[in-house]
Amino acid sequence: MARSPISQFSPARWLERRLPVIVVSPLFALSLFFVYGFIAWTAYISFTPSGVMPVYDFQGLAQYERLWATPRWYVAIKNLFIFSSLFIAISMAIGILLAILLDQRVRAEGLIRTVYLYPMALSFIVTGTVWKWMLNPGLGLQRLMREAGFENFTFDWLVNSHYAIYTLVIAAVWQSSGYAMALFLAGLRSVDDEILKAAAVDGSSPWKTYTSIVLPILRPVFLSTVIILAHLAIKSFDLVVALTGGGPGYATDMPATFMYAFAFQRSELGVAAASATMMLMTIIAIIVPYLYSELRKTA
Repeated sequence: MARSPISQFSPARWLERRLPVIVVSPLFALSLFFVYGFIAWTAYISFTPSGVMPVYDFQGLAQYERLWATPRWYVAIKNLFIFSSLFIAISMAIGILLAILLDQRVRAEGLIRTVYLYPMALSFIVTGTVWKWMLNPGLGLQRLMREAGFENFTFDWLVNSHYAIYTLVIAAVWQSSGYAMALFLAGLRSVDDEILKAAAVDGSSPWKTYTSIVLPILRPVFLSTVIILAHLAIKSFDLVVALTGGGPGYATDMPATFMYAFAFQRSELGVAAASATMMLMTIIAIIVPYLYSELRKTA
C-alpha cells in the first residue's frame, strides 16, 4: 500500500535540506542591510543638502557641483591617478619578476616566498607608521646616511609637497608586490610543463618562451592582479593617514581622505557622500567589465 505524502514527511529530513539556507539567511540579511543598505543611504544623502547631520530633502546634483568646484578634490583625483598608476605598474613588474625567478625552483624557495609575502600580513597602519619613521628626515634614512659620513645626503620626500605622494607609492609597493608575486607564481605553476618542454625542443630561449608563450597564457592572472591592486589603490585611506596624514597641507590627499575630512572635520556630509559615490562609481567601472568578461567565458 502506497504511503501518503503527509506520512512521508520527516522533520529531520526537511531540516537537513534547509539547514544551509537557515544558517546563511540571517548573515545574508545583515549584509544586505549594513552593506548595500548603507550604500544606498550614502547615495541618497549625496542628493540632499546635508551638513553636520543628515537632511532628507532632495536637492538634485548640487552637492556634485560643489564637489567638482572644490580644488582639493582635483588634487585628490590627481594623486589617485599618480599613486594608482605607479603602484599597479611597479607592483606587477616586481611581482612577475620575482615569480619568474622563484619558478626556476631555486633553493630556499619557501623562505624567499615567505619573506616577500610577510608584508601583506601587516595592516596598512603598521606599514605607514614604519615607513614614516624610516623616511622622516630627522629620524630615518637621511639621518642615518649623514651619520655615516654622507653630510650632503638629502631625502626629504616625506615633508616635500612635490614628492610626498611618491612615499605612499614606496610603502604600498613594499607591502603589495609580494601578493602580486604569489598570484603570478600560482599562474606560472599552472602552465603545462609539456608546453615548456616543446618550446625548449624547438630551440626557444627562456626569454622568448616566457614573453611569447607563458605570459600570454597568464592574461587572466594579469587582469585579476590589476583589478585587486586597483581596488586597493582607490580605497587607500589608512596608509595615507598613517604615513603622511594627507600632507604636507593636503598635497597627498586621496578621495578616501577627502571624504573623511569633509564628513568629520568640515561637517559637509553631502559633499562627502558625493565623493564616496564617485569612488563607488569608479570601482564599479573597473569591476563590471571584468565580471562581464569572466561571465562570457563561462557562458
